[in-house]
Amino acid sequence: MNRRRFLSLSAMTAGALATGAASPISHAAIPGAPQVPGSFDYIFLTDTHLEPELTAADGCAMAFRKAASLRAEFAIQGGDHVFDALAVDRKRADSLFDLYAHTEQALGLKVHHTIGNHDHFGIFAKSGIETGSPGYGKQMFQERIGPTYYSFDHKGYHFIVLDTIQVTPDRSWEARVDPAQIQWLTTDLDKLPAGTPIIVTGHVPLVTAFQSYETPKESGSGTAPPSSHPQLMVANAYEVLPILEKHNVLAVFQGHTHINEVVRFHGIPYVTSGAVCGNWWHGTRMGIPEGFTVVSLRNGKIDWRYETYGFKTVAPQNT
Repeated sequence: MNRRRFLSLSAMTAGALATGAASPISHAAIPGAPQVPGSFDYIFLTDTHLEPELTAADGCAMAFRKAASLRAEFAIQGGDHVFDALAVDRKRADSLFDLYAHTEQALGLKVHHTIGNHDHFGIFAKSGIETGSPGYGKQMFQERIGPTYYSFDHKGYHFIVLDTIQVTPDRSWEARVDPAQIQWLTTDLDKLPAGTPIIVTGHVPLVTAFQSYETPKESGSGTAPPSSHPQLMVANAYEVLPILEKHNVLAVFQGHTHINEVVRFHGIPYVTSGAVCGNWWHGTRMGIPEGFTVVSLRNGKIDWRYETYGFKTVAPQNT
C-alpha cells in the first residue's frame, strides 16, 4: 500500500498521509500500533549565527519573539547556533554559547538542537586550541547543548535529528553522516510501526540544487580556510536517502545555505530554510530575508511557510 499522498498547494507545500484501520480502541493501548497522528505547529529555525557584533543578539531575539507568538508546540534549531566556535579561543567560544543560551530564552519553547559546522570548537588550527583539549570538536556542543544525533516522538510523529558534520584529521570538517550514525538511523527507523509519519532534520543539506544558483567560490564564509572537503552538501547522501525512502518520511528540513529551497526526490521533499541571520546579519541572502520556517502537521499531513520578522541590518551587504 502507498502510505503517502502529496498535496500540491504551492511551490513551498508538500504533504503526506499515513493510513491505518479505524478502531474504537486507542492505538496507544495496542503494542506495536502507531499512534494516530495529531495536529500542531512547530518552528524550524536555523543558522542564528549568534555573535555580539552587528546587533545579532537583538535580531535573533526579534526572531525568537516572533516565533513565540505563533502558538507552536516546540522548536527545532537547525544548526550554526553561534558565529563561530571553529577558529576562536575558549573564552570567546564560551561567551558565544552563553549569548545563545541567554537569547534563546525569548522563544519560551522546548528546543531540539541540531549541530552545525560553526558549532564545533577549535578545530581550525588558528584557534590556538590543541586537538583533544577540553571541549574540542563536538564536545563543547555536547556538554552545553546536548547529543549530536537522536530521535524523539510527538503526537504520533517521529522526529530524527542528524549530525551532518564530521571533523577531519587535517583540522577541517566535511559534510558526511558517519557509519555509526547510519547504523543507528537504520535501527531507529526499523523499530517504528509501519506507516509512522517521520520528519528528519540535518544542518547540511542531503539534497540541494544550490550550486545551480551561485557562481562557484572558495569554501567557507569568512572564518573557514579554503577546503578540499565536501562542505556544501552531505557527501554520502546516496547512503542515507535509500534508508529514508523505505519509510513514511513526510519531509527533510535543512539549513546551512541560508536560502529557501524545496527539492523533491523519490516523493520526499527536501526543504532548505532561509536563515535567521539572513546574509550573516548583513541583509538578504540571494534575495531571501532573515526568517524561519513554520511547519504545520495536521492528521499526518505536512505543510510549511517562511516567516520574516523585520530585522534591519546595521551593515547592509545584500545579495
